[in-house]
Amino acid sequence: MFTLAEEKPDDWWEVEALYDLCFAPGREALSSYRLRDGIDPVPGLSLTARDAEGILAGAIRYWPVRVGDAPALLLGPVAVHPTRQGEGLGGLLIRESLALAAALGWQRVLLVGDQPYYSRFGFERLDGVIMPPPTNPDRVLGATLVPGAWDGITGQVGRVTGK
Repeated sequence: MFTLAEEKPDDWWEVEALYDLCFAPGREALSSYRLRDGIDPVPGLSLTARDAEGILAGAIRYWPVRVGDAPALLLGPVAVHPTRQGEGLGGLLIRESLALAAALGWQRVLLVGDQPYYSRFGFERLDGVIMPPPTNPDRVLGATLVPGAWDGITGQVGRVTGK
């Protein structure tokens, strides 16, 4: 049993430690981090998952970006503590946060990831959407929160200062 809650400022370093544990050293050198530098995660969408003892078991964050002139959410990172993997927590964080994003009026979400995993949440390869290099274009995926939200949306993914 997990309790999901909006990430609070006091959670920041604990979440960062989880990301450090779950991802390779140098994760912040990835091109997607250049889109996040100096920008706060989207309020209400970055979630923590704690077990019954209050121990952080997982976390997910979202960032505002633009694809051409269109606003979008950049999902990531999402992480589950190694001792809690395989329990469906990553999927729970993704499904719940996508539902929250839709309720907040967001139309589209993108991420850089493995299509076989993320396709179960509605993510498909985005042709014509260009992440900063050296991102593999086959790993640029998008999901619609409103039907047709990615129709005709192409271009470079860029930073924004807020929504």
